[in-house]
Amino acid sequence: MAFDTLYRGNCAGCHGADGRLGAARSLNDPLYLALVSGDRLRKIISEGVPGTSMPAFGTTAGGSLTAAQIDALVKAMLARWARPDATKGAAMPPYEGPATSQDADRTSGKEVYGRACARCHGPEGQGGPTAGSIVDPSYLALVSDQSLRSTVIAGRPDLGQPDWRDDIPGQPLTPQQISDVVAWLVGQRRPVSGRPASEGTVGGKP
Repeated sequence: MAFDTLYRGNCAGCHGADGRLGAARSLNDPLYLALVSGDRLRKIISEGVPGTSMPAFGTTAGGSLTAAQIDALVKAMLARWARPDATKGAAMPPYEGPATSQDADRTSGKEVYGRACARCHGPEGQGGPTAGSIVDPSYLALVSDQSLRSTVIAGRPDLGQPDWRDDIPGQPLTPQQISDVVAWLVGQRRPVSGRPASEGTVGGKP
């Protein structure tokens, strides 16, 4: 039931030894923990995320962690890494957005990408002066739509990626702009040999 033991044995390999600088999203991120609820974290840990590399850890889904152990993980993450002032008075965008499969080619999403993301990831998302490709087929095959949305909102502070308040300097992205740019990113997915197709919806993924 000790957090350090549970985290080291189940989470650190992907999310980093201190919740940062892992291959997967930083969990030691007050802004992300302000975005995602404790109940959602429990669900993600317990049930995993189908179609991605996030496995189910709950015993009810074939994993090895009891509900009490998952609860201990979530409570300690929030106690250690959450911060009440993380949003600094800004209105946090909604965690979930609309399904994106019907809107993947929206012109507005490309426009938002150009204004908010291109200076780092390049004009077509294939890599720029300070960040790598955001449209790499293998990357997009490994992340859910909701993961893309969470990253647009919360950024990756451990990697120097700004959050929704600073993607366009001095002009926070609106919820609609966030949904539009996520739709554009989802629309860049291409089949990857050996991986199943994405479910293509934002709701219910981490």
